[in-house]
Amino acid sequence: MAISQGDTLPDATLVENTDKGPAQVSLTERLKGRKVVIFALPGAFTGTCTTAHVPSFIRTADQFRAKGVDEVICLSVNDPFVMGAWDQQTGAGKAGITMMADPSAEFTKAVGMDFSAPPVGLIDRSKRYAMCVEDGKVTVIQAEENPGVCDTSGGEALLESI
Repeated sequence: MAISQGDTLPDATLVENTDKGPAQVSLTERLKGRKVVIFALPGAFTGTCTTAHVPSFIRTADQFRAKGVDEVICLSVNDPFVMGAWDQQTGAGKAGITMMADPSAEFTKAVGMDFSAPPVGLIDRSKRYAMCVEDGKVTVIQAEENPGVCDTSGGEALLESI
């Protein structure tokens, strides 16, 4: 069953590409006592993810901070090196967005947001969604019905909901 508003996120080990290399991150520890926006998408360097989803959060990053959001995290089932390269290509990090990898889809599967589309090479990937989490508890979640569109899960749409 997919995660929903009011649920507490399960712990998972994500990976962040830092200046010192990949670093494992306990999601529970990262969220403790903080207000965080997490947006997840099917894959780095893919069409809608690159042209619409990440740019929507780059445009709105400062507005989220103005609403008391401590961190904006982009989550994808990729390895941390791909996420680091994508960060460089999109400028997400410069805008204050943290790129995190869920390399084995541990978190994505635990929250019931995984899907596969073998004809296009996407296996065990994340559905497209965005959520606001306060101290590990989901306060708002907005998921797309179709992974190829970015309407309700975009930065502007989530910003209006929190």
